[in-house]
Parts: sequence; C-alpha cells; structure tokens
Amino acid sequence: MSSTEARPLAGRVALVTGANHGIGAATAVALARLGADVAVGYLRMPTGSHVEDPGRPSAYADQREAGADAVVREVEAAGVRCVAVEADLSDPATPARLFDDVEAALGPVAILVNNASGWRKDTFTPEVEDRFGRATEGVSAATFDAQFHVDARGGALLIAELATRQGRRVAAGGERWGRIVGLTSGGPHGFPGEASYGAAKAALENYTMTAAVELAGQGITANIVYPPVTDTGWVTDDVRRFVEDSPDHVHVARPAEVAEVIAWLCTDAARLVTGNIVRLR
Repeated sequence: MSSTEARPLAGRVALVTGANHGIGAATAVALARLGADVAVGYLRMPTGSHVEDPGRPSAYADQREAGADAVVREVEAAGVRCVAVEADLSDPATPARLFDDVEAALGPVAILVNNASGWRKDTFTPEVEDRFGRATEGVSAATFDAQFHVDARGGALLIAELATRQGRRVAAGGERWGRIVGLTSGGPHGFPGEASYGAAKAALENYTMTAAVELAGQGITANIVYPPVTDTGWVTDDVRRFVEDSPDHVHVARPAEVAEVIAWLCTDAARLVTGNIVRLR
C-alpha cells in the first residue's frame, strides 16, 4: 500500500468543532490517522453551568468540562500537527477568529466538521424530566439562543469562512478541493423532548445542503451525518433497553464508529458524495 493510500488526507488541514470529547474527539483522531493536520476546536462547559444535565451520568458532564490536552496527544501520536483552540461559537465574531488562528498555525483549512453544539434539553410540555430521568426545561428565548447561536448560526458562519477563503484560493489558481461534514439529530417530524436542539440541527442541515450546491464549483462536498444513539458518556442501561426495544433504533454506537464515516466522507473515495444526509443505524 502506498503512503497516499494509507494516509489519503496527508497535506490537508481539518477543523473539527466540539472536539474535546465524544464524536468530535474521535473524528479528530480518525482524520489524523488518515494523515490530516487537525485543529481541535472546543469549549469547556463547567459543571453547574446551564447546559449541565443532572439526569445524565457524571461521565458526560466530566467530558464536557474537559480541556483538549488528551485529544491533542492522541492526534499528535498519529504523526501529524495539531492545534487546540478554545472558542465560543455563540459569539458571531468567533468563526473568523477561529479560522485565522487555525490557518496561522497549520495553514489553509480544507476540511470543516461542524460538530459543536450548544445542547440544552427543552420541551413544550410541563414535564421537568423525561422517561430516562433526564432534566428538561421549557422552550424559551434562552434555550433557543443557546442552540441556534452555536449549532445553526455558528455552523453557517464557519461554512461561510471556508467558502470565502477557498474561493480566494481558487481565484488565485489554487486547488478546487474541500470537505464539509455536519452532525444532526431529530428530523422532519421534530425532536420531542429536545425541541430547540432538533430545530437548530435542521437549520444546519439546510445550510449544508445549500453549500453542497453552491460550493460544488470550488470542489467542495458537503454532507450531514445523522448518528445513531451514541455513547458519549450519557447512555444508561435504561437507554440501552430503549434502543433494544425500539423499532426506529438498531445500535448504540461508539464515537469511533461514527467518526469512521465522517472521516471517509472527507477522502477522495467519497468525492461523488455530496448533498446527502447519511443516517447511521
């Protein structure tokens, strides 16, 4: 096997958001093992913050509170360059600054994985917890802002940065090549129990599908991955039993399994795959 076959993303720079834990961290490592230099974007969510969910195992809160040092070590162990940038995507000025910081350290970003989320569990019902004992709250301006500012607006502005910068490079005679992958959940029938999260992800889906059409001329593909229930530290025995009994779910996945699909979408093997929502089960 040639070095190009073994490391098909060598020479590419990837930016993965929400990459201090879970699917984001696993994706950063998967891309590194394919040869990409990786920027780990992240934001620590302190225990006791408004995004903490007392109904979830402590491992979940611990991971959201963690920095990125462990991920950086694992990425660098793959023999590539890595930089970690803590950045709050709820600030509309952050995407441009994040790209500036990453490109100053690693070079032009060619791969964007929109994984970050301002996740906050909300509902239109008066319930204060769901069937798994997870705390919830009513839909409000605060729950809307927390998720739409990060998942929807943040994701859109990151896509816009990639598009603008890639457009300049192409106009100057640079390579037409780029990859955008977003993460989603919910669907066309809404997301009962996680109303604003599902709605914000639906917005990100739409932005990504638009990018697939509008940026095709720059050689950029854009796809969405819809993971199955994924154990990022929050899955309990009750959740596993729910998946086993559900006609709509098949697996409880590991983050690395989801990351394999995301990483594949970033290779040339997936060059004809764009404008898709890839649902994993």
